[in-house]
Amino acid sequence: MPHAAPPDPRHDGFVRVRGAREHNLRGVDVDIPRDVLAVFTGVSGSGKSSLAFGTVYAEAQRRYFESVAPYARRLIHQVGAPRVGSITGLPPAVSLQQSRSAPTSRSSVGTVTTLSNSLRMLFSRAGDYPEGAERLDSDAFSSNTAAGACPECHGLGLIHRTTEELLVPDPSLSVREGAVAAWPGAWQGKNLRDILHTLGHDVDRPWRELPQADRDWILFTDEQPVVTVHPVRDADRIQRPYQGTYMSADRYVMKTFADSKSATLRAKAEKFLKSEPCPVCGGARLRKEALAVTFAGRTIAELARMPLAELSALLDLPEGMSETARVLTEDLRARIATVTELGLGYLGLDRPTPTLSAGELQRLRLATQLRSGLFGVVYVLDEPSAGLHPADTESLLTVLDRLKDAGNSVFVVEHHLDVMRRADWLVDVGPLAGEHGGQVLHSGPVEALREVEGSATARFLFDESPVTPRQARTPTGWLKIGPVTRHNLRDITAELPLGAFTAVTGVSGSGKSTLIGEITEELEGVGRLVVVDQKPIGRTPRSNLATYTGLFDVVRKVFAATDEAKARRYGVGRFSFNVAGGRCETCQGEGFVSVELLFLPSTYAPCPDCAGARYNPPTLEVTYRGRNIAEVLDLTVDAAAEFFADDTAATAVLRSLRTLREVGLGYLRLGQPATELSGGEAQRIKLAGELQRVRRGHTLYLLDEPTTGLHPADVEVLLRQLHGLVDAGNSVVVVEHDMSVVAGADWVVDLGPGGGDAGGRIVVAGPPATVAAAPDSRTAPYLARALGG
Repeated sequence: MPHAAPPDPRHDGFVRVRGAREHNLRGVDVDIPRDVLAVFTGVSGSGKSSLAFGTVYAEAQRRYFESVAPYARRLIHQVGAPRVGSITGLPPAVSLQQSRSAPTSRSSVGTVTTLSNSLRMLFSRAGDYPEGAERLDSDAFSSNTAAGACPECHGLGLIHRTTEELLVPDPSLSVREGAVAAWPGAWQGKNLRDILHTLGHDVDRPWRELPQADRDWILFTDEQPVVTVHPVRDADRIQRPYQGTYMSADRYVMKTFADSKSATLRAKAEKFLKSEPCPVCGGARLRKEALAVTFAGRTIAELARMPLAELSALLDLPEGMSETARVLTEDLRARIATVTELGLGYLGLDRPTPTLSAGELQRLRLATQLRSGLFGVVYVLDEPSAGLHPADTESLLTVLDRLKDAGNSVFVVEHHLDVMRRADWLVDVGPLAGEHGGQVLHSGPVEALREVEGSATARFLFDESPVTPRQARTPTGWLKIGPVTRHNLRDITAELPLGAFTAVTGVSGSGKSTLIGEITEELEGVGRLVVVDQKPIGRTPRSNLATYTGLFDVVRKVFAATDEAKARRYGVGRFSFNVAGGRCETCQGEGFVSVELLFLPSTYAPCPDCAGARYNPPTLEVTYRGRNIAEVLDLTVDAAAEFFADDTAATAVLRSLRTLREVGLGYLRLGQPATELSGGEAQRIKLAGELQRVRRGHTLYLLDEPTTGLHPADVEVLLRQLHGLVDAGNSVVVVEHDMSVVAGADWVVDLGPGGGDAGGRIVVAGPPATVAAAPDSRTAPYLARALGG
């Protein structure tokens, strides 16, 4: 009897990866079923993102490029294909990573979700127009088009202007003494003062004694007179007369703010500006013709300001509306429903994207995908539960199930235990981070992980024992915040214990970040304030872990001190990739070149000349203990600690490396570009930088969700450090959703009960056990579960 043919791997229902070697993966073979919720997990740096994004998604993207055009195919060779033997059974993929880009001020919740398009269409087709007014196209309701933008503020809703108080903070000074603080320093500022003197103004009289007309001219004139300046001669320098052009302080600030390429100069100019609503549109951003059109008695600007949950209720119109209005409002409400289902009903359409957290932005994109109706796709998601309260995580899981039920595969990189428990398939990567990881320990049903030896995930996933309550610390004092009225906080006063560990909790949008944003060094009892946020440590590959921590300075000195470097007369600068000399000039020392992809976001590809090493060949010939500078930058923090272990010249390096390991970052490479770091990693690098410093006196550390992107095993390591800071006499305040962290705090402040207008008040404050018993708190049931209640 003839043998049956083996099943075609393209139709056997599995994505089969063979020989994956991306980053630290060690020739990994893994099979993952399609049409399931598959969770990739493992300690930070174990290789799970390399498998999900660097291999599976990157290969799907490469195949897409192959199918589009010869132009794109040529670029693939620059961008590089993932290092993998083969992948079979791979459908098209959509990636939803936590964006680290900086969206513009014109990007908003409405533009990300495309809900603004639907609302504009509603106003264009079914709005109530004034008598005799002609119908407007939907573009006329957008502040981002010439047809719709208010001509005064160009659709920004704000105008920036200067005032005398901002430009001259100290009126007791004379112009020569620097009264006009907004003017540039050095020669340019002296030049402007000399011109004023030549024009006949008194530059030696205190500012407040000058006539108001003179003060107004100096600060605000549009005139730019040109005069011949005869500088005061210095004894040791001959200075010739020159033609000088006057520029008022207002004009200088506005020009710098609008045109300067230097972020530092723009930031300095911004200090002398105040923003206020545009006097023409009142902050609504639109032309008066668009603002004259209403729907349900409101303008489009008023509807865009409303929380989405409230907007949806308003659009639930009575019978008797036109068929056009009915169809458009039903479509809009259905689109809003997917956003509110993800716990984002407190956001308004006009909320600027830069003010959203990475988790909020990713969930907005997820809501858009839910409405797209795609099926047969692999969705690859990067920690969608980041920044989510446990109550919101339940809504997220419902949404992921809906994506799966629509006929898609959902591959999620995740650390949240509840998401792991809901998975159909679990891929656990490890056992540890960096070069001690990169192996698939388990690929199969969740329950089967229980038997896997050496899995850090299994220890937490199947551990049902409650958190052992800590002996609560006795506060050394109390910090009073408020009363605060800002965003959704209404006259709130909070008291936080000093010398203790405080957790601030509450659902997304309840006002947590707004409340802790009110803590400043001016408050009584704060002392030194250290805010450790999740902003990137740099926006280009030129910035990295080693440069940010100062570790790179010491490493360069070590290389410059070698016999070979001395023989070649290479100084410390030779080993910097930021200056000409030792660096590769093709990529200017970045190691990457930017590849512009038409119709797609540009991406970075390794430099064709140095292959990512950043340096030119002569520099790489100098070695220290058998490694050149590029090879040392390629070491992980853990490997570098071993490499420098017994070197007395590298004591400072070892101190830096030790603090990075103490916050759970041993797996990161020293030269890892800032563009590859998550918000949580950037935050922990900053914390390590703080831990290195010799501290005197009381310090208050403020951290916004420090456990984001951390495996439970890494959370343990981080908490040891934070509690150590408190034991040393400092105070720590964290905004946190991880109930195991909250359960171990001394004091908890729970905001809510809901998000947006339904939040903004302190529901309960006290020790964890008190908060866990509060009847109105959305946090209480989850905290009680963590405490074993």
